[in-house]
Amino acid sequence: MLDRKNLVWALLLAAPLSACDTLLGKEVARLPINEVSTEGHEVVKEASLKLKKDDVISLWSDMDMAYEGEAPVRFQIMVLADGAHVNQLELDPTEKNVTVGEVKTAVNDKVTWSFSGKNGSLTIPKNANYTFKARLVAANNPTLKIKKAELVLKK
Repeated sequence: MLDRKNLVWALLLAAPLSACDTLLGKEVARLPINEVSTEGHEVVKEASLKLKKDDVISLWSDMDMAYEGEAPVRFQIMVLADGAHVNQLELDPTEKNVTVGEVKTAVNDKVTWSFSGKNGSLTIPKNANYTFKARLVAANNPTLKIKKAELVLKK
């Protein structure tokens, strides 16, 4: 059982965590794609959520990759409401308007880059059960190594 002093400390330590949810949103789903889809090898992950009209879903990327030269990557996302197609999106995970924990190292032509970033948001048009299906695609670059590529949905 917590005494009064320990309870105060516990509340103080928990406050920053709730502030993060307020500022960055609360994670409601994570699609751990973690590899590039290629012709003949599709890697599609999905998550289903019951959402209400005017809910705002933030689309975040949680990435860890390495490459030489250029390595354009994209998340392709299909949104279904009660099984019917609602929207199709394509996001560049490196184009983010909020970034958390970014570490990028570039030496000569070799890049290692990890980050979590907000790439955009989607306003839900109607009450329904929504399914988000996503895959990762990339330009042909044999040096591209994906350690982590996850699409994170926050509310």
